[in-house]
Amino acid sequence: MRKPNQITVDRALLLYVLHLAGPYGLLSDVKLQQLCFLCELQLFGKGVKGFHFEFFRFAYGAFSKDLDNDLTSLRRKEQVENFALSDQALEEVIPLLEKSFEGVEVNEKTAEILRAVVTVYGPQDSGTITQSVESVELSTPQQPEFKIPIRDIVFHTTLLVPSRIEVQGEFSLSAAILTKLNQTMGY
Repeated sequence: MRKPNQITVDRALLLYVLHLAGPYGLLSDVKLQQLCFLCELQLFGKGVKGFHFEFFRFAYGAFSKDLDNDLTSLRRKEQVENFALSDQALEEVIPLLEKSFEGVEVNEKTAEILRAVVTVYGPQDSGTITQSVESVELSTPQQPEFKIPIRDIVFHTTLLVPSRIEVQGEFSLSAAILTKLNQTMGY
């Protein structure tokens, strides 16, 4: 279960991914889920924890109920309309988040990875990005040498549990920025 500060981080980083993906055109729930899954996988691959979303195998690739709930909450708080950031999110949340990247190595690395993933996968349509996700091979800690593509994993199987993954560093926000983000996002 995510802690309150982790939920704030997840929502702020979700807004950042939406911000980065905006120039590539129309987003959908499926594409956003796949983008965030790929971001989280890349972060873990580099030894960094940013998002805290658990994902399971769904008919259209990877799906996180926490991500879906966070997007719904951001819409209710008028931070996002459909998949576009509100003026308040663009003018207040994104600059605060970008400020939190500066001078903190793990945060800078997180931002760099998110930008790289969105640059590669953002231009893809939902079908293509879903194929990319379904081609990803996963293994279990018990059998790290045995890899299976996501497309061959049974539906509703858990794919990613961040709380069980060891990393060298975790994206974090200062208490002041965390408080300001919560106020700005209406929490």
